[in-house]
Amino acid sequence: MIMDKETHKKYISHHEEHLKDKGIGTKLIHCGQEPDIVNGTVVVPISLSTTYAQHSPGTPYGVFDYSRCGNPTREHLERLLCAISKGEHCITFSSGCAATNCIAQLIPSGNEIICIDDVYGGTQRLLRRVVNPNSNIKMTFTPMDDLNVVKGLLNEKTKLVWLESPTNPTLKMTDIPELVKVVKEYNKDILIVVDNTFLSPYNCTPLDFGIDIVVESCTKYLGGHSDVTMGSLVTNNLDLKDKLYLIAKSSGGCPSPFDCFLLIRGLKTLHLRMERINSNSIKVAEFLSSHPKVEKVYYPGLEKDPYHNLMKKLCHSGGVGGIVSAKLKTDMEGTIKFIKSLKIFCLAESLGAVECLIDHPATMTHGSVPPEERKKLGIEDSFVRFAVGCEDIKDIIFDLEFAMKEL
Repeated sequence: MIMDKETHKKYISHHEEHLKDKGIGTKLIHCGQEPDIVNGTVVVPISLSTTYAQHSPGTPYGVFDYSRCGNPTREHLERLLCAISKGEHCITFSSGCAATNCIAQLIPSGNEIICIDDVYGGTQRLLRRVVNPNSNIKMTFTPMDDLNVVKGLLNEKTKLVWLESPTNPTLKMTDIPELVKVVKEYNKDILIVVDNTFLSPYNCTPLDFGIDIVVESCTKYLGGHSDVTMGSLVTNNLDLKDKLYLIAKSSGGCPSPFDCFLLIRGLKTLHLRMERINSNSIKVAEFLSSHPKVEKVYYPGLEKDPYHNLMKKLCHSGGVGGIVSAKLKTDMEGTIKFIKSLKIFCLAESLGAVECLIDHPATMTHGSVPPEERKKLGIEDSFVRFAVGCEDIKDIIFDLEFAMKEL
């Protein structure tokens, strides 16, 4: 059976109308995943065709014409991401960096991007070393704790404000509703983007606060199994979506159908994984904060953390994800010894999967950040970032206790 665009739209609308007011667990399992109209398949099929037949020139059989511009499996995924992000439009990419680059290409040469200072190393590298010199776009990196500072930086050339909340890796949080108010009062046309990777839609949906675009590195919590690399953008602005889509299809950073299938599969358990990860992470943070060999713990879930009240304001789940950062009371040699003594935590970049990982930002994820900037941010040799997984908490704590004894 072949459906034209209008029939296809009605079929989707009929299936998803009753899901609008359902919980996130129900949406994760059902949204964008209606039974296949031809064969009734319960699992979204992997559609591998790179091109699609047309009745006559410019008149495709259905809604797709070429795989770089759209694909049935990808379309299912994008509707699912819209549903859980409370957005209207989604575009997926072959990586989170490809999604970030798509946004950067919205900004005309000679203008400015204001970015939070403590940002993912890959984002900082792209903006500082590619966008800035190649597109003549000024980059201003600044803390966003004090919104008066941000307000003072806004000017006629500011076209984009980029933030992470919490940041990577020191877990600073920004008062998103107040930031939106400050920026939009100055100029409603300035775009505000939030990288929501650390929280995922399970913990926070930034579009609720008036954000223009939400970025997710789907590689992390959304996929959840360290086996797929993807990124996504979600927005409620149709005009903005059309501009982003033009860039996306022209630059070609589209995901493969198989990766889309894997992400749909991973998303079915996002709510279960995040519940366990939130629970495990607060226990890890509490353990570290009470340990004599730990100088400082960064985790907004702790009541004594300076961002705890802000976390409660922004995170509807009451959790803040699985990243716990800490500064150990040791030097580089001691930090390496601690890391190599861990058995449950695997030393690897990335985060958000079912397994525990540990990262040494100064030499790994943030190695491209200039040393003087790392020092300002507190990313020192003794700074480590834990990505807590879904293992039994008693085994996770035992692993940490064992490694601490080696310090």
